Amino acid sequence: MSLVVATLKRDLLLAARNPGEWANPLMFFLMVAAMFPLAVDPDPKFLSKISGGVIWVAALLATLLSLDALYKADVEDGTLEQWLASGESLYALALVKALVHWCISGLPLTLMSPVLGMMLSLPNEAYWALVLSLAVGTPVLSLLGAVGAALTAGVRSGGLLLSLLILPLYVPVLIFAASAVYHAGIGMQYNGQIGFLGALLALAMCLTPFASAAALKLNLSR
Repeated sequence: MSLVVATLKRDLLLAARNPGEWANPLMFFLMVAAMFPLAVDPDPKFLSKISGGVIWVAALLATLLSLDALYKADVEDGTLEQWLASGESLYALALVKALVHWCISGLPLTLMSPVLGMMLSLPNEAYWALVLSLAVGTPVLSLLGAVGAALTAGVRSGGLLLSLLILPLYVPVLIFAASAVYHAGIGMQYNGQIGFLGALLALAMCLTPFASAAALKLNLSR
């Protein structure tokens, strides 16, 4: 069994044994949707105009919650040093870690999004756009977040630093994803926005693992 497959299985097994890793972001996602109408205006007409943006902001913040611990355990127990000594590519490790993060955060958020859409009076025409934008956009959040997690892996309490580094990079994803859901809700075309998210995903898959690998090497060389 290759080290890449072994790492993928190990991380998924650890996530299954520690349900808090994937349950906490989901609970945060659900609580935002439940409490937002109480804090602003519960009128369905008002909520239907902003529900897409609210759901996307909640998904973005929920993704950030689980990023801080992405590499910390591997740094502390020496797994990263063993990986580097094995001769395996750190690019593959970074890609696997981002994939596992998306499986335990982005995928559940995507599957749960229609429920939040109903809670926030999302227009019927926008449901497919919401699910599609999350399916394409949340992997980008995981890939970009993995770079920040790699940079702050050796920093104690690096959650705030991670947020400051990564949040500006999330802005284009947030703008185009929320725009796709809004335009779908008013009956307009949203293919352009989804296409842009797809291009971002392709670019992130090609480039961010290299950045994560470089950041991990920097941490290991200290």
